[in-house]
Amino acid sequence: MQEKQAAERLSALGNVTRLRLFRLLVRAGREGLKVGELQELLDVAPSTLAHHLASLVRTGLVEQERQGREVISRADYTNMEALVDFLTAECCVGVDGLNTESAA
Repeated sequence: MQEKQAAERLSALGNVTRLRLFRLLVRAGREGLKVGELQELLDVAPSTLAHHLASLVRTGLVEQERQGREVISRADYTNMEALVDFLTAECCVGVDGLNTESAA
């Protein structure tokens, strides 16, 4: 994963509503939840939920699937794990020789 992609995903999670939404989908498991269920559980307006879901889908943290008239949302565990791996890839290796200018 590139830094830019990681930053976009972290930015998407930097909103309280999106973070709550994503954590709810993680707890729901691979079956996911219907959009109506998400709205009810989070107690947010439909337009607000649509806005936040779109942001999470755009960054690859959430995937959606239409089943008849329902839309099922799921956490994308592969992308979530890639983000966690990116964040922890160099854990405890030290900072000698770190080039901070390229990190920006």
